Amino acid sequence: MWEGLRLQVFFLCLGAALWSAAAAKMYRGSGPRERGHRRHLSLHRHWERGKEGQVLHRSKRGWVWNQFFVIEEYTGPDPVLVGRLHSDVDSGDGNIKYILSGEGAGTIFVIDDKTGNIHATKTLDREEQAQYTLTAQAVARDTNKPLEPPSEFIVKVQDINDNPPEFLHGPYYARVAEMSNVGTSVIKVTATDADDPTYGNSARLVYSILQGQPYFSVEPQTGIIRTALPNMDREARQEYDVVIQAKDMGGHMGGLSGTTQVKITLTDVNDNPPKFAQGVYAMAVSEDKVPGEEVGRLKARDPDLAENGLVDYRILEGDGMNLFEITKDSETQEAVVKLKKPVDFETKRSYTLKVEASNPHVDPRFIAWGPYKDTTIVKISVEDADEPPTFMAPGYNFEVEENAPAGTLVGRVHAKDTDIMNNPIRYMIPRYTDLEEFFTINHEDGIIKTTRPLDREAQAWHNISVSATEIGGHHQDAKVRVNIKVKDVNDNAPEFAAQNEVLVCENVSPGKLIETVSATDKDEMAHRQHFHFSLAPEVANNHSFSLKDNRDSTASIFVIRKGFSRMTQDVYHLPIEINDNGVPPMSSTNTLIIRVCSCDSKDTILSCNVEPFILPAGLSTGALIAILACIVILLAIVVLFVALRRQKKEPLIVFEEEDIRENIITYDDEGGGEEDTEAFDIATLQNPDGANGFLPRKDIKPELQYPMRPGLRPIGNSVDVDDFIKTRISDADNDPTAPPYDSIQIYGYEGRGSIAGSLSSLESVTTDSDLDYDYLQSWGPRFKKLADLYGTKDSADDNS
Repeated sequence: MWEGLRLQVFFLCLGAALWSAAAAKMYRGSGPRERGHRRHLSLHRHWERGKEGQVLHRSKRGWVWNQFFVIEEYTGPDPVLVGRLHSDVDSGDGNIKYILSGEGAGTIFVIDDKTGNIHATKTLDREEQAQYTLTAQAVARDTNKPLEPPSEFIVKVQDINDNPPEFLHGPYYARVAEMSNVGTSVIKVTATDADDPTYGNSARLVYSILQGQPYFSVEPQTGIIRTALPNMDREARQEYDVVIQAKDMGGHMGGLSGTTQVKITLTDVNDNPPKFAQGVYAMAVSEDKVPGEEVGRLKARDPDLAENGLVDYRILEGDGMNLFEITKDSETQEAVVKLKKPVDFETKRSYTLKVEASNPHVDPRFIAWGPYKDTTIVKISVEDADEPPTFMAPGYNFEVEENAPAGTLVGRVHAKDTDIMNNPIRYMIPRYTDLEEFFTINHEDGIIKTTRPLDREAQAWHNISVSATEIGGHHQDAKVRVNIKVKDVNDNAPEFAAQNEVLVCENVSPGKLIETVSATDKDEMAHRQHFHFSLAPEVANNHSFSLKDNRDSTASIFVIRKGFSRMTQDVYHLPIEINDNGVPPMSSTNTLIIRVCSCDSKDTILSCNVEPFILPAGLSTGALIAILACIVILLAIVVLFVALRRQKKEPLIVFEEEDIRENIITYDDEGGGEEDTEAFDIATLQNPDGANGFLPRKDIKPELQYPMRPGLRPIGNSVDVDDFIKTRISDADNDPTAPPYDSIQIYGYEGRGSIAGSLSSLESVTTDSDLDYDYLQSWGPRFKKLADLYGTKDSADDNS
């Protein structure tokens, strides 16, 4: 294959060289207007003056070149001549310079700037780039001034067969149904060739099969693989490996080729019937097996897959059709023979079944190959087993009257041994079914009797079990249920259905219905049985209440006198006699309690107690808890109140070793003026008359208003500040609502615009002042030191 490729390349290169030489010769021998194609690239205009005026003339200039083609993959020793560019303005004197630009200019393609010859310096690959667009221009060599407009041309890369076909999507996987007809399409394979499909046969492909015959074939032009043999059986062979070749050059010698693998799998169809491996299957079942237990398994094999290989089973005929059934295990596709009814060895010892296996899904195309079913015989033998005794009935129901004496006959149970040995039976009552031992049974004959009288009202039914055990053998036992009903006897007297009190208003009207009473009886009520009501003989002639028998097992109670008094009698006891009509008849006397209550005008009951304002003797647990909770809450409130009062009496500002009551204001700073709204209201100092009344504190809201203590005289219109301060101190010390401190506010802000000015004496020594401090002498002994201080200064000034 590669030798053919090299030979083809050699001939193409030889042809290209001969063509290039001939083209050069033709170019040299031809005139300017005969050289290849001519393109006019520009129009040059000039004006000529004539008699008729100015006339426009056009001169034609253009490039002339041969057809430009380059063979790909050329590997010659010299650069390949692509072609030559020539301009009409080139006179051959070397004044014209040719310039080449565009794709690959200077790297792949170079131009001789004098002659215009273009050479390819590198090997070109058409599959990488099929053509190159270049631009040529002629300029004056000395000035580089363009003489012609730029001209664009294309250099095409001529294709050679240098690329083999490729299957880009291989390997392939395909499926086709078994038993398909000859020529059935399987899959289409496609190869691609990178060579130029428009030039020669380099990209014309032909498909052939190299491996996979005689089962499959391939169409040469399309690559479609088809079946070539009929009746290909999946069960014989399922997979095939096919090799397909694609060859270019139309499949002729010297062409390049490529291959791909195709794995073809035959899919299954239902072309095989199920088949039993044996004609007869033998199974055995013990007679002690219960219905639903498995007897045995058999399987019909079908080589098909999935739903084509599914098998259904059924019993066609046989003497065991009513005793056995067949189900299918969906996982193993086996037929499971199960016991449908119990079998008895002593009755019949073997059974025969005819079983059929068939495909539920049949392909209509292959129905003529049928039938898709098979049959076999199943023989089942019954094995003997030591069976437990069998009771003659599945359960027993007996009746016995209540209060019947001990030893009364209840009934008899009977069981027998069904085995061939027919062993004797022993009966007993399991104690867990008759814990109080009301009954006993004869061990030999199964007769059941009572051990003491029975009470229907205590227990109407007794459900016990009786077991029967073989004497000898494997001591097999069986149990049966015995239900004993206790028949009723009229041995209970009737009584009130409800024991509620009847409430009657004091102002009740005569003849009013106050209650309707009914009765109940623990005995069973017969269809026509009912109760009779009457007043007891001792109250038959009472003047307060009467009774009317309604003859429907109820009675109505009426009031026959006007008005009652709770103070005289608040409770009445009315004995009523109730009789049933049973056999024998029973009667009883029941007391109806009637309580007198106080009511309003609308007969709404207000109170039913003797003394309406006396609380009942006892209280409920909830009421006691509520009372205790209230007491605890009240105690907590009192403790909290006392704690708060004590906290109020404690001083807010404490000074060490100093009795705070001796001070009124602690001067931490100079104090505030009239604009200090948070300070103590000094209006009181300016108005001593305010001491006559109660002056509220700003730091606390007093709870009570206290009058002035006797003995304190009102302060008149006086300016004796000492007496005023003493009075205020005394009021503060005896005020229970005031804190134990006298300072109300700490003057943290002096204010602006004070009439008095600063109270500080720091600058009083160095400042000349015209103020007269003689009034300090009249303020009393507490201001004596202050008066002496300022008075001394004044006296010194006077002496000077």
